Amino acid sequence: MKITSTPTRLVVAAAALLLTLSGCAGTAETPAPAADTTPEGSSLTMTDAWVKAADSGMSGAFGLLENSGAEDVTVTSAGSPAAPMLELHETVANDAGDMIMQKKEDGFVIPAGGSIELAPGGNHIMFMGLAAPLAAGDDVTVTLNLSDGSSFVFTAPVKDYTGANETYEGGNAK
Repeated sequence: MKITSTPTRLVVAAAALLLTLSGCAGTAETPAPAADTTPEGSSLTMTDAWVKAADSGMSGAFGLLENSGAEDVTVTSAGSPAAPMLELHETVANDAGDMIMQKKEDGFVIPAGGSIELAPGGNHIMFMGLAAPLAAGDDVTVTLNLSDGSSFVFTAPVKDYTGANETYEGGNAK
């Protein structure tokens, strides 16, 4: 008759368990490295930002929007407490040759390592139906919403400016 002690049984059971686990470890897949999930907004900067002073109606935001990232960034929309509706606009010639503002349906694409100028008479962020007058010296906060779901926030001073009086053919905005 053979007598086996409890410690020997534990050693045998532990060894069997280790062999089983070792076999599983050899067949497990190594997880893929995580994709770069840096939000697009982290590569943006806005310099020389400003907003046109206005008592009511519409106004615009301007400046140089730069992308230091390795991928293009697309601004899809904008928001601000200064107006209930903001649109991304471009200025183009209509059929009669007049310069008009219109909504830029595909948004603003800021190329990788590049920039886009937002300027009177060109691309700009249009404030529609101002919530209150925008007086020179005020500051306005603007949030840009990006195609990856992230956002970029900047603050711009309000300045007096007599230009940027293009016609808007996108609807009635009071």
